[in-house]
Amino acid sequence: MVKVYTIQSCPWCEKVKKYLASRGVNFTAFDVEKDAAARYACIKLTGMDGAVPVVTADDKTYVLDFDKEQIDKLLGI
Repeated sequence: MVKVYTIQSCPWCEKVKKYLASRGVNFTAFDVEKDAAARYACIKLTGMDGAVPVVTADDKTYVLDFDKEQIDKLLGI
């Protein structure tokens, strides 16, 4: 399952979600400002608090920020 960790006021988070949707990728978005469990999971994954957007497909590797090339590589698309 592809996960995107976001916050509401982040334009790059919106770009990541729109990009994934345009590529036909099913994903679940988690707002780390409103969901404490998602925030903890994001911190555990990245080692950083407040770094968004974060895209992961395996909860082990991730892409930070809106980097199309790295997102495609991570997801194999």
